Amino acid sequence: MKLRPVSVLKYILLLSVAAILLFLAFRNVSLKVILHEMLQADPWWLLVSTLFSFIALYSRGYRWKLLIEPLGYSPRVSNTTYAVMVGYLANLAFPRLGEVTRCGSLGTAEDIPFNKLLGTVVVERIIDVLSLLLCIILVAIIEFNRLGSFLRKNFAEPLFAKMKSVTSSTIGMVVLLLAILVFIGLIVLFVRYSKKKSGSKWAALINGFLNGLVSIKHLRRPWLFIFHSIFIWVLYYLSVYVCLFALPFTSHLGPAAALFLLVAGGLGMSAPVQGGIGAYHLLVSQGLLLYGVTLQDGLSFATLLHSLQMVTVIVTGSIAMFLLFLHRKRKAESAIQARSSGLSS
Repeated sequence: MKLRPVSVLKYILLLSVAAILLFLAFRNVSLKVILHEMLQADPWWLLVSTLFSFIALYSRGYRWKLLIEPLGYSPRVSNTTYAVMVGYLANLAFPRLGEVTRCGSLGTAEDIPFNKLLGTVVVERIIDVLSLLLCIILVAIIEFNRLGSFLRKNFAEPLFAKMKSVTSSTIGMVVLLLAILVFIGLIVLFVRYSKKKSGSKWAALINGFLNGLVSIKHLRRPWLFIFHSIFIWVLYYLSVYVCLFALPFTSHLGPAAALFLLVAGGLGMSAPVQGGIGAYHLLVSQGLLLYGVTLQDGLSFATLLHSLQMVTVIVTGSIAMFLLFLHRKRKAESAIQARSSGLSS
C-alpha cells in the first residue's frame, strides 16, 4: 500500500497530540511509583475485567451480523467478531481506520460489498454515541454535581478560553469563517458531483452505502439487536467496575463511581488520537480526583485499565487477523478445487 504524504502527516500530528496529552497527564507524578502500584494489582480482578471485554467483542460481532442480515447476507458470527477485533487493532495505528479495515476484512471473507458494510458501521457508531449520551444522562441523575464539575473543568473552560482567543483576533476570525465556508462548499460540491454521476460506479457506491445505513429499519430480530446494544455497554461498565477492586485505593468506590469512570473513559476513547492515548488517562484520572483519589493513584488506575484494554485489543486483533487469513486461504483453495473439478468433468 502506497502511503500518501497527507496520511503520514495526519498520523504524526495525531501521535503528537497523544504525546502532549500524556505529558499533561503525567507531568506532576512519578512514573516509577505508578509502575509499582500497577504491579501490585490483583490479577484475578484483571482477568475478570478482561473476560467482560472479550464477551463485549463477541456481542459486537453478533450485533453486526444482525445489522447485515437485512441486506440479504448471513455472515458467520465468528467472521463478524474477527473483523471487529481487527478493526479495533487498526484503530491503534490510525483513528477511525478500524471502521474501514473491518469492512474490508469481512467483505473479503464473506463476499459482501464494502459500501454496504460501511453503511452498517455508521449505524453502529450512531448507536454508540447515543448509548454514551444515555450513560451521561444517567451520571447526571446520579452524580449531578460531580459531572458538572468534571465537564466544566475539562471541557467548558478550555473550550471557552480557546474560543475567546480566536474571536478576539481578527486573523483568528477570518480563519474560522474561511474554514466554515470551505466546509459548506465541499458539501455542495459533493452533492452536485453525486447527481452528475448518477448511474456510475460512484452512484452505486453511494446507493450501497445508503442501503447499509437504512438496514436498521428492516431488522429481522429487532429485540435481539436492542438486547445486544444494551448488553455491550453493561459489559463495558462491569469491566470498569470489577477493575476498581484490583487496586487498594479504588476498591472502596461503588457502582456510581464506575459509571462515572465509564463516561470519562468513553469520552477519552472518542478523542481523535490513537487508542485514546493521553485523553483517556487525563479524563479518567481527573474523574477519580472528584472521588478523593489522588492524581498519582488516579493515573495508576487509568494506566492499568487502559493498558489492559490495549493488550486485549492487540492480542485478540492479532489472532483474529490470522484466523481471517486462514479462512480466506481455505476459501481460495476450495474455489480452485471446484474449478478443477468442473474442468475435469
